[in-house]
Amino acid sequence: MAVTHKLIQTITVGSGGSASIDFTSIPGTYTDLIIKHSLRSAVSTTLNDCYLRFNSSTSGYSERMIYNSSGTAAGSASNSAGNIAWAGTMPAGTATASIFGNTEIYIPNYASSTIFKSISFDTSGENNSATDWSLMLNAGLWSNNSAITSITLYPANSSTFVQYSSASLYGIKNS
Repeated sequence: MAVTHKLIQTITVGSGGSASIDFTSIPGTYTDLIIKHSLRSAVSTTLNDCYLRFNSSTSGYSERMIYNSSGTAAGSASNSAGNIAWAGTMPAGTATASIFGNTEIYIPNYASSTIFKSISFDTSGENNSATDWSLMLNAGLWSNNSAITSITLYPANSSTFVQYSSASLYGIKNS
């Protein structure tokens, strides 16, 4: 059987920006999900993090990442706060104009109601600069048995996504 990717929805932020990008009523007919996003934040910094929540849940998230940022040595970090999951990094308000960060997020077995949900992503936050950039690889877990029916992406620091930020949700299935 061939593995197929089916576009479920693309959301592009309009003028004035948006506090979140929300995928709702996700059908349970696929084996896995992929989110590809190209985002920029309005907060007054060079780079900003993107977070996600499944089904509006504010608990059960944990993760580990490796990263390299702004020319420093590679490092690692973990998040055990439990209330958010990282979903990438992106240029922000003081970064070079018209640059957007790119991330691909993979969510296997999202429709299962018997297992916890894993997440992995790779991301780049660019600033067209030798000193302000970020690359990350992340593996995480949502310790919840619920099937994922909605996903919300939102920027850190109570910011907004700027116009032309976009995210696409794909379903994967063997057929």
